[in-house]
Amino acid sequence: MLIDFPKMDETIFLNFKGGEKEYAARRFSDGQNTIMRGRLIPGASIGMHTHETSSEIIFILSGEASITCDGKPETLTAGQCHYCPKGSTHTMKNNGTDELTFFAVVPEQ
Repeated sequence: MLIDFPKMDETIFLNFKGGEKEYAARRFSDGQNTIMRGRLIPGASIGMHTHETSSEIIFILSGEASITCDGKPETLTAGQCHYCPKGSTHTMKNNGTDELTFFAVVPEQ
């Protein structure tokens, strides 16, 4: 199945999950899985949240992400991947000066 992100409408989420500024994403969901290409402008974040029924995989395409998962901070750059297991809590912020773009998959479990 082809998921063509450039042809999808982009949705803007303000203060997503309690985060700062806006999170923009092109998202596909079949009710069981969500697959998205997202972006955060400098200073924007996705707020702290817990994956109670899913995990999440985030692959950094460009920019630099500051991620805290279960209290452990990490910095990711292009080509690196973050995994948030089911039951874990995480947040992500763009502390850089360039836009942060990423690909993410959230499978329900």
